[in-house]
Amino acid sequence: MEPKVKDKPASKTTEKVKEPEQYKVILLNDHYTTMEFVIEVLMLIFHKGLEDANRIMLDVHEKGRGIVGVFTWDIAVTKAEQVHAVAQINEFPLRCIVEPA
Repeated sequence: MEPKVKDKPASKTTEKVKEPEQYKVILLNDHYTTMEFVIEVLMLIFHKGLEDANRIMLDVHEKGRGIVGVFTWDIAVTKAEQVHAVAQINEFPLRCIVEPA
């Protein structure tokens, strides 16, 4: 009779899942885009409520820039492109940038 041998479990390999890098989308102030249009963009593209949109718009107006949100790279770039497209259609020079968070 052969002795029983306990099977050893396969060696455990722990894979660390790295969180995706985050990026800030920042609206930049200019002297032509209306405050109302900035609020509309914030509500339409970034799904901000009126109160948050108004607060961010005031940051843009008073500080020259306002952080709209923090997203993964693909989402941040897509949102920035949407802002530029909507601004161009409406003939405003509104710009936004994407920076590492």
